[in-house]
Amino acid sequence: MKKHQLGVLIPVVLAAASLVIAQSGQEGKVAASTGAQGAHVVVTPDQVKWGPGPPSLPPGAQLAVLEGDPSKAGSPFALRVKFPDGYKVPPHWHPTDERVLVLAGTLGVGLGEKFDPAAGHELPAGSYAVMPKEVRHFAWAKGETLIQVSGTGPFEVNYVSAADDPRKTAKKQN
Repeated sequence: MKKHQLGVLIPVVLAAASLVIAQSGQEGKVAASTGAQGAHVVVTPDQVKWGPGPPSLPPGAQLAVLEGDPSKAGSPFALRVKFPDGYKVPPHWHPTDERVLVLAGTLGVGLGEKFDPAAGHELPAGSYAVMPKEVRHFAWAKGETLIQVSGTGPFEVNYVSAADDPRKTAKKQN
């Protein structure tokens, strides 16, 4: 196929796909179809199901899983996390790479085993960061902050200092 033909074909295919979705009444619904490559996933903002953050994060965060199972080894996943203004995640690390896209607010990130915002960077909406597996890092929110995290499971939060782990604090209170 010639280059100019491909340039015409792509918009036609996209328009046809949009028409099929609109005619099937699927606007605003999660669309999934299984094919040779797996499931097609579409999630609109009104479909995001928020819940409390996991016990591995300090209280106050909200979390929504968009795709996959973050706890399952080898499973690709995407999730969203909302942090209130002033929220802090103490120094920690993950056994897999963490990819973060800042959707709203400002996410502060820094490297190291000590929480020191002066040594970090503030990432405004639209910013992207990758924390490689096992790299010690910390985070904070400036204003209500919404991020999207993606990677391959298992996604775990391991704190540098056991005293910072909210799971340990919760056990002591019970």
